[in-house]
Parts: sequence; structure tokens; C-alpha cells
Amino acid sequence: MIRTVVHLVRHGEVHNPDGLLYGRLPGYRLSEAGRIQAKIVAESLADHDVTHVVSSPLQRAQETAAPIAATHQLTVITDDRLVEAGNRFEGMRVGVGDGALRQPRHWAKLYNPFRPSWGEPYLEIAHRMLAAVHRARSLASGHEAVCVSHQLPIWTVRRFLEGRRLWHDPRRRQCSLASLTSIIFDDEQLVDIVYTEPVGPTDPTVTGA
Repeated sequence: MIRTVVHLVRHGEVHNPDGLLYGRLPGYRLSEAGRIQAKIVAESLADHDVTHVVSSPLQRAQETAAPIAATHQLTVITDDRLVEAGNRFEGMRVGVGDGALRQPRHWAKLYNPFRPSWGEPYLEIAHRMLAAVHRARSLASGHEAVCVSHQLPIWTVRRFLEGRRLWHDPRRRQCSLASLTSIIFDDEQLVDIVYTEPVGPTDPTVTGA
């Protein structure tokens, strides 16, 4: 039996002084705190048997993956399936009572939280993330892989693997900045999911985190 671990790492804090929902928009880099978080998570994985590092194409994820790969003398591979979820509110402030959510012209986007109607369907997110996870598992067979992605995609695939409904309250996501959601396989069989926070907990509802 071959044991393989795939660590899903959420990127570090993003430089976002305007507090926008940036989604897949280009140009959003790590903040100073985010770069420190990326180094801390790299240090937490330094003694692990990491043989494959793969990242979302977005800048904040690539910058988080870089020190992890450097620690293990690896090259970061890009997998588009790890990208942030699509969202029709990109570029807006979308806090409760603020920005897009208080404008009637946007209410039609919010009619179905189960899909969700304002963005990429949860099931599609789960399926593309699962494909990326199994690709990483295959390439790191018998060792460990790191996949750097984003809060919603990581949380969605975790819920899918745990057999929970994909619709959820965003305030209850267990996926802090620079956290690890470690998926453990024996051969191709899922045997456990372990969650850790090398840099400590962060608020899942903060826009721009």
C-alpha cells in the first residue's frame, strides 16, 4: 500500500487596500504580512517529503508557492484547475449593507445560494479541484504534494470529500490564510483529512484577506 499526502494550501494575505472582491482579477499580490505567512508555511513543510508543488495561476498563489518550492529545490507547476472560483461580483465591495449587495440591480444574482447563482457552481468547483488533487497525488505517489489554491475551492472540495452538502455559510469556512488542508491517501483511497494553521486562525469573512 502506498501512502501519499496532498496538502491544499490557501495563499497568504493579499495587498488589497480598497477592500475589493478581487476573484480572478490580475495584479493582486501578497501583502508584507502575506509574504511572511508564505515563509512560515514553507518552514512548516520543510521537514516533509514534498516532491511536487503546484499552484493556481493567480499571482497571490504563485507567490505563496514559491518559498515552499524553493525549500525543496522544486519548480512550481501551474494548474488552472486550482484557480479561484468565478464570481460576478469581482471588483466590487460586497460586504453586508455595503456595495453590490445593497443595490437592487444585483439582487437577481443572489436568488439561488445552492448553485450559487452569483458565480461558479459548487459542484464544478469540487470536480475541477478533485481532478487537480488526484493529478498531484499521482505525480507525488509515495511522497507529498503541495497544491496552492484559494479559500472557496479548498473548502468546497473538502466538503465534497467529506460527503457534506456543498451549500454552506461562508462565515463558517475552516480555511484560514496560509492554512493546510492535508488529504491523505492509501493508494487511491482517501483515508483522512487533517487541517492545520501554521500562521494561526484568520477571519473567513474579511474581504481582501
